[in-house]
Amino acid sequence: MADKNGYIATSKFLIASPTKVRPVANCVKFKSYPEAMAVLENMPQKGAKLISKTMKSAASNALFANKKLDEDMLFVKEIRIDEGPRLKRVWFRGRGRADMLLKRMCHITVVIDEIKKAGV
Repeated sequence: MADKNGYIATSKFLIASPTKVRPVANCVKFKSYPEAMAVLENMPQKGAKLISKTMKSAASNALFANKKLDEDMLFVKEIRIDEGPRLKRVWFRGRGRADMLLKRMCHITVVIDEIKKAGV
């Protein structure tokens, strides 16, 4: 999807804590697309795989909308990790007690834009 700010892709209701995914997103923010994908492929975190899938979708949106673009001409303009709903589960404990287990979800939004040439 194209916007005045760039090409956008979103992934919603991913079962991963937003506080664990945000540091991964900060590592690739404002980098070129090939460099960001190389960084994400070498990270062991679950969030890296989730972000890379969303980033591939945003890049394919950009390449489909503008046939003249190349992957080397793209950069990551913005990555937002928003909090989603929480799944509440019962966690049984000893002596007949129970705790509440929260499975947190996140929404990932990636905006990719083309690199503008200076003086063109």
